[in-house]
Amino acid sequence: MSLKRLEDVTYFRLNNEINRPVDGQIMLHKDKEALAAFFKENVEPNTKTFSSITEKINYLIEENYLEKEFIALYDPAFIEELASFIHAQDFQFKSFMAAYKFYNQYALKTNDGDYYLESMEDRVLFNALYFANGNEAIAKDIADEIIHQRYQPATPSFLNAGRARRGELVSCFLIQVTDDMNSIGRSVNSALQLSRIGGGVGISLSNLREAGAPIKGYEGAASGVVPVMKLFEDSFSYSNQLGQRQGAGVVYLNVFHPDIIAFLSTKKENADEKVRVKTLSLGVVIPDKFYELARQNEDMYLFSPYSIEREYGLPFAYIDITEKYDELVANPKINKTKIKARDLETEISKLQQESGYPYVINIDTANRTNPIDGKIVMSNLCSEILQVQDPSLINDAQEYLHLGTDVSCNLGSTNIVNMMTSPDFGKSIRTMTRALTFVTDSSHISAVPSIEHGNSLAHTFGLGAMGLHSYLAQQFIDYGSAEAVEFTSVYFMLMNYWTLVESNHIARERGITFHNFEKSDYANGSYFYKYLTDQYLPKLDRVKELFKDIFIPSEQDWADLRDKVQKDGLYHQNRLAVAPNGSISYINDVSASIHPITQRIEERQEKKIGKIYYPAAGLSTKTIPFYKSAYDMDMRKVIDVYAAATEHVDQGLSLTLFLRSDIPQGIYEWKTESKQTTRDLSILRNYAFNKGIKSIYYIRTFTDDGDEVGANQCESCVI
Repeated sequence: MSLKRLEDVTYFRLNNEINRPVDGQIMLHKDKEALAAFFKENVEPNTKTFSSITEKINYLIEENYLEKEFIALYDPAFIEELASFIHAQDFQFKSFMAAYKFYNQYALKTNDGDYYLESMEDRVLFNALYFANGNEAIAKDIADEIIHQRYQPATPSFLNAGRARRGELVSCFLIQVTDDMNSIGRSVNSALQLSRIGGGVGISLSNLREAGAPIKGYEGAASGVVPVMKLFEDSFSYSNQLGQRQGAGVVYLNVFHPDIIAFLSTKKENADEKVRVKTLSLGVVIPDKFYELARQNEDMYLFSPYSIEREYGLPFAYIDITEKYDELVANPKINKTKIKARDLETEISKLQQESGYPYVINIDTANRTNPIDGKIVMSNLCSEILQVQDPSLINDAQEYLHLGTDVSCNLGSTNIVNMMTSPDFGKSIRTMTRALTFVTDSSHISAVPSIEHGNSLAHTFGLGAMGLHSYLAQQFIDYGSAEAVEFTSVYFMLMNYWTLVESNHIARERGITFHNFEKSDYANGSYFYKYLTDQYLPKLDRVKELFKDIFIPSEQDWADLRDKVQKDGLYHQNRLAVAPNGSISYINDVSASIHPITQRIEERQEKKIGKIYYPAAGLSTKTIPFYKSAYDMDMRKVIDVYAAATEHVDQGLSLTLFLRSDIPQGIYEWKTESKQTTRDLSILRNYAFNKGIKSIYYIRTFTDDGDEVGANQCESCVI
């Protein structure tokens, strides 16, 4: 038998029986039967066996499956010892979906695809050895965190660590384009290179001159942003990893850019094929001023990037529109056009109903809470990466006159369910920080110098979380309740504290801080001011009970940390970000990210296989009432939860809003009819803005025919 010739397997049929209730009861035990059958019929007979881990590693190196360099950093006896430790933890998959996803997507297979070469324990071993870079103590700590599923490296890191033939460890990238042909050409090349590597690419087009702007004195010569969007879409379609996956990218544009209506129109179903973008994602960058003008039902002016750069000597994205709006309106040297703010707001809502796009970046909110010197101008493919960037200047020979800084995303996630039973919460987070530090230190994207430069200066990563709804339900807490919101705040406060502790420790250990640390709010101490009160300590009895065995830093602890940071600095410019989760949340047997589940029994359409059913982790008669679908939930509750986490996250959180096309009665007090309207989306966006939300990812709409508009199909940037 081999994986290509599986016959008479029963696990798919057993799994499908979950969806056929008997006497009104969900047949959850059928999933356990499917899991057992999967190992008996698929995994065990098709796994290549070895007498020892040393024999296996030697084979994998000889056959060019595994890199030898990281193995050579360790004594073989230690590797045997670590492998024994991992196996002694008695890891067990908890669902058929978890095991199926791991062996189908992550386990190393023979070149002919006939046999498995790795178990979960093996993949954990290679991750730990790789990320520890020769340090035996750190390797054991990392192995301990991953095998107990307290820590989950991002998909590209977890999948590729240690492999001889692999992609990059990073998840996605951000680049910005400046208003000249050299930058456009270089950015298209960068998109090709980055898509080839495997990550999703975010691109800012806000600096480009609008359609009709002059070029070298010729009036009305510029074509605007839409043709450039088409160039990027074609680039991603071409650079598709030998056809294995569609290249993925998102383009961002400021809402005060004169091409904003044309930009949004490219995603409409009835758009002309010459301008329509099918696979490119859209995002809008929204300054505070837009919300003010829309709220007051006033006109808004769109400002020429060409005029602004000539007048101020800065690219459009680096002008504070909110601060300078009236000045720009009054300046006759700034070309401008006028539209109704609410008309644009309605256009955004219409498109979100139709396609789920555009993503929304509340750029002033992001910059207001940004502790780093510089300006955030855009985000990434999943809207959670918010880092300062510096534009590059390129001459006609395609040489960098000024090498700016762009961004690579080095991601990982905590598993909330398992973290809350960690024997040492702080040590767990510190270990994860070490693992992610290796990823950022070892990432060298030389094909795109601005990415390489930015990463080498900033040493950033984004540690997030998954499984919030799973944890709350298993604790019999309603998602969005006061207890849920406070729990979220305390959990992310702890993540913030311990990543700061370890980043400071690494800076002291190496004598290195991130670039421009001395200009940051960490250096002057102002970042820590809000923590020098008790406002983030647990106050509700239920939340106090949940954290009763976990260290909570006091005001004095924060003050001590402030003093250490001011003295020795931080190694990492950015540390926290909450990405969406793809298949990896199934392997962890928890709900994705920190948003609610959409189905108690999730139905997944797998290629060539058919439907697979995944019951929510911990689903039982007792927990069913607490596993309410996001589509039946007031989205303001979701926003409240994300706002609580946002308070402690130095970057962003990938927030998806879920609505039905026919909204159930009683969810929203302003609704007089069930049909979802553009007004509903406008109200929710404004609510999110007022709660301090930095970004909104997809708007997902569940339609009458069971389809999902705006369902996330991108696996490039997810954890």
